[in-house]
Amino acid sequence: MPEKPKVILSLLLSMICWAFSFVWIKQAFESFNPITVVFLRLVISAFLLFLILRSTKKLIPLKKVDLKWFLLLAFFEPFLYFMGESFGLKIVSSTMGAVIVSTIPLFAPITDRLFFRSRMSWLNLTGIFISFMGVLFLIFEKDFSLTAPIHGILLMFVAVFSTMGYAIILKKIPDYYNAVSIITYQNIVGSIFFLPFFLTIDLNHLIETQITTNAIIAVVLLAIFASSLAFIFFTFGMRKIGISKANVFVNMIPVFTAFFAWWILKEELTIQKLIGIIIVTGGVFVSQLKLRKYGN
Repeated sequence: MPEKPKVILSLLLSMICWAFSFVWIKQAFESFNPITVVFLRLVISAFLLFLILRSTKKLIPLKKVDLKWFLLLAFFEPFLYFMGESFGLKIVSSTMGAVIVSTIPLFAPITDRLFFRSRMSWLNLTGIFISFMGVLFLIFEKDFSLTAPIHGILLMFVAVFSTMGYAIILKKIPDYYNAVSIITYQNIVGSIFFLPFFLTIDLNHLIETQITTNAIIAVVLLAIFASSLAFIFFTFGMRKIGISKANVFVNMIPVFTAFFAWWILKEELTIQKLIGIIIVTGGVFVSQLKLRKYGN
């Protein structure tokens, strides 16, 4: 397969995996609490990636001097990110959660501006404003009442803003670590962060609850596809076309999620939801125009 179609296919596959994750999380909640879902998917993912990297001899040894950066990296993502996303999706719909998460590329230029003195154009600001209007369109009914509890929406935005901290720390990680090694180490450290919460909060529930086959399959799919393969596909595409152009594909997540949630979870797909998705997606595309033009 030629290089360009391979890159596009790789990025689309990563978006499909992440879009499906919003559906799988809802299915996993049939038996498991949010902390258990995250802990299990991280442990399975870290174990699989570690085995693959060790067998292929591509695992870069972790240096003691870099440990502090990996601790901070894992704190923002997966720990803080999944705390916000998992508890948020316990409250809001898969489609709304995906749309809120799809605004992540909007905040990349803000992070660059605040911490790395990169330029922001009027297109960035316009894109942020348009997407914000789209989110408001999604979270409010026609009578201006909220379509979901405010704390669920705020939890989803905790996930969004945790990626800003993640992006800042990621730039501190030395270049000699390959992307898959970084993902492996952050998942290992992340699972250690979640372990005490799992043992003190969720373990008794896990022992007492009736676990369904559907929930187990959902957790395994989350670990293999959303926490492992999606990152590998995205990293491959990102290295070929750059982070800014790769981030444009994130706009497809709410579109895929809306369809999967309607198809599998039977979530209602209203005209207002569709319009909100279009507005948010359009705003993110406008924001990305500046990034492609100036290369920030």
